[in-house]
Amino acid sequence: MADCPSVGGDRMSAESSTRDGLFSWAPRSRSEAEPWLDAFVDGNRFTISVFFPLVGAFMLLGSANGWVPEPLQFNPPFILFGTAVMAAPLIVGVLPTIDRKAVAGIVLLMSYTYAIEYIGVTTGWPYGGFSYGVTLGPMIEGIPAALPLFFLPIVMNSYLLCILLLGDLADRWVVRLAVVIPAVVAMDVVLDPAAVSLGFWAFADGGAFYNVPLSNYAGWVVSATVAVAVMDWAFDRDELESRLRSCEFMLDDMVSFVILWGFINIWFGNWIPLVVAIVFGLGLIRAKRFDAGLLEPSTGLYIPDATKVAAARGVTDE
Repeated sequence: MADCPSVGGDRMSAESSTRDGLFSWAPRSRSEAEPWLDAFVDGNRFTISVFFPLVGAFMLLGSANGWVPEPLQFNPPFILFGTAVMAAPLIVGVLPTIDRKAVAGIVLLMSYTYAIEYIGVTTGWPYGGFSYGVTLGPMIEGIPAALPLFFLPIVMNSYLLCILLLGDLADRWVVRLAVVIPAVVAMDVVLDPAAVSLGFWAFADGGAFYNVPLSNYAGWVVSATVAVAVMDWAFDRDELESRLRSCEFMLDDMVSFVILWGFINIWFGNWIPLVVAIVFGLGLIRAKRFDAGLLEPSTGLYIPDATKVAAARGVTDE
């Protein structure tokens, strides 16, 4: 009987060693996690920001045109997974700048997103009467549960790109809001016609702009104003700008946006939204966010070793 504890201990030790062997690459603390995530996204930039949106465009067009098998048509888990993967550079890029105030701002924006969408679906204000034609994951009262995953990156990407392009002018909050709010609305000029063409949602009375009513964009002015004001309050702009300038992949989600919705607008002949998408692409080029690291195809999934990454960056375990 006295031998039993040592046998159990040996088994647990062996299992622990196996886990260490299988997951030796994994970060074990926040001090290792953040540089590991940076290295993971940076090492897979082409796959995340070029390959995924190209495949996404094919799958969405294939779903709308019957090119893919029915179980894969507008498949909600695939849509959510693809959206999350393409948003990864933005999320990982912003992560080190998030403090309690930023968390409060994110929670506030998520609450607003659900509230304004519920009001929109049930009353038709402020966007105009519309309904979803595709199930974008779990739905709550007719609203996608993952709605913030679709909305918040639009606002954050617009905010970050404008900060880069404005330079010193971004120091003035009036200028920031005056530029970022139209940029957010312009991103919806790209998104909504393509989404309506795919059947993601439809407006009850159609609309003058590729079946999108002008009231939709008036509503987006309201939502953009609220979202940009909250974001400007919640985040430390100096810290955010410093991170943005040092993190080459932080705007890769916008690259994905331009590729994905640009191709879909080409297919449906939505030429004005396509031109706006190209303008965003030119803005990214001007901000030097189309670089060799982004356009170099990956040979496989790159999984960095957390210990080596942390050591290379001079990070010590907390």
